[in-house]
Amino acid sequence: MDSLEKNYRRNKMLVYLVLTAGAVLMIFPFLWMVLTSFKSAGESVQIPPTILPKNWLVDNYKNALTSLPFVNLYINTTLLIIFRVLCAVAFSSAAGFAFSKLEFKGKNALFTIVLVQMMLPSQIFVIPQYQMLAKVGLTNTMFALVFPGVVSAFGTFFLRQSYMGIPDEVGEAAYLDGCNKWQTFTKVMMPLTKSSMAALTIFTAVFAYADLMWPLIANTDLKKMTLSAGLSTLRGQFTTNYPVLMAGSVLAMVPMVILYLVFQKQFIEGIAMTGGK
Repeated sequence: MDSLEKNYRRNKMLVYLVLTAGAVLMIFPFLWMVLTSFKSAGESVQIPPTILPKNWLVDNYKNALTSLPFVNLYINTTLLIIFRVLCAVAFSSAAGFAFSKLEFKGKNALFTIVLVQMMLPSQIFVIPQYQMLAKVGLTNTMFALVFPGVVSAFGTFFLRQSYMGIPDEVGEAAYLDGCNKWQTFTKVMMPLTKSSMAALTIFTAVFAYADLMWPLIANTDLKKMTLSAGLSTLRGQFTTNYPVLMAGSVLAMVPMVILYLVFQKQFIEGIAMTGGK
């Protein structure tokens, strides 16, 4: 028994050491970003590098605030997340219900197109999407930012799997009680997929917040950009003031960190829910 207990404690200690090392590796870039935001430009590129700044400079944050219209960037990013989440949840839920519970002509062919879209890299659709917006004069607008996320192939597939987990007898019982297809979807089926819709909301919000390439292509006006696209403009062609860039990155991360702290329970439940049925 003593040997088993020693082995258990040793294995437990090894697990904790591995997890601690992984946590340190993941949090180190964040700490380095925060510390660099207080350094001078010369100190940020010094070799060998220094971890703590010699003088904690707050002017980097002032320069970042004056270099970028953060109010516009915050508003654009917030609206982007809200509209993409609403579109993804609404359309994906309806499409997922149709593909899982309804029978119609061309169902398998249409769902195959959804799967093909998931398999292809998103960069393939950039040029056609931009040409569509340019022809109708909708570049440099909020709709241009939301446009690629109006319909989510991943969301459609994800919610289809959730609806397939609901027994068909539930829909049949609703039909016997007098519900039509729309009432069965909105009043019976959709409420049963709240956890899946919450997980899709989290994924869509994170992906929208981190989207960089499309906002840079669709909107060239700085006041129409998102936080990620706006921060990229702080990088110069030949030289970059890294402390100011890191200060801007810290300011851009503050809203997402606050949201995570407020909705930490829902975030963890949503991520955990996707790992099992």
